[in-house]
Amino acid sequence: MMLDDAYANAAYIDGADSFPPRWKKEAEAFRANLGARAQLNVRYGPSDRQKFDLFQPEGVSRGTAVFVHGGYWKAFDKSYWSHLAAGPLARGYAVAMPSYDLCPDVRISEISTQIAAALTEVANRTQGTIVLSGHSAGGHLVARMTDPLLLGAEVRDRITRIVPISPVADLTPLLQTEMNDTLRLDEAEAAAESPMNMTPPHGVDVTVWVGADERPVFLEQAENFARSWGAKQVVAEGKHHFDVIDPLAEADSELTKALLGS
Repeated sequence: MMLDDAYANAAYIDGADSFPPRWKKEAEAFRANLGARAQLNVRYGPSDRQKFDLFQPEGVSRGTAVFVHGGYWKAFDKSYWSHLAAGPLARGYAVAMPSYDLCPDVRISEISTQIAAALTEVANRTQGTIVLSGHSAGGHLVARMTDPLLLGAEVRDRITRIVPISPVADLTPLLQTEMNDTLRLDEAEAAAESPMNMTPPHGVDVTVWVGADERPVFLEQAENFARSWGAKQVVAEGKHHFDVIDPLAEADSELTKALLGS
């Protein structure tokens, strides 16, 4: 299909195959070191993948950060990303990381509904403000959480900041890719599920984050999304689609500061 290459990330990243094993190893070590402060596999829905991990900081939590993983809605789960909780945890935030069912077993609209259910359960178990970040497809999913048809007002009103990282904010181009054999998008769902077409949220600080070395289409998606929502945009120098998320593991990184507000 004509846009397959445009959305192909791994083909343009040196050593791309080494990233998932490294992520998984670092995540496993992080969970093991956290011990009793890691509450694993909290169920929020009926399927085996509808679970999240909840990591607690030392002392009283200042709020809760939620990270939603990417993988084009068809790959990965929460177990690859635990180490990215290190930054917010060090700043006193609890961190929740959900898995979700994947395409083609479900449609993207169903995944959005699942993440809303995960956030509702996270909110039931925590107090204070909630901040959201998500990478790639996860960036799409956290942006969708401002839709009042998806998430109840009690939870939405607790969301103060959203940082979509390298988000796919306009799903319509994916109709012209081979991956749509798995995603099963049609024009109606692509339009309805595109944050680009949503009304920008009021009272929520939104920062669209993207790596300077990403594929041109991701830079375009980020720029267009930030403009349509009147959001801040950061283009991180020297970062590509796979390492753009790494600074979440650092308490004083600019990415962690953008998520937590300081």
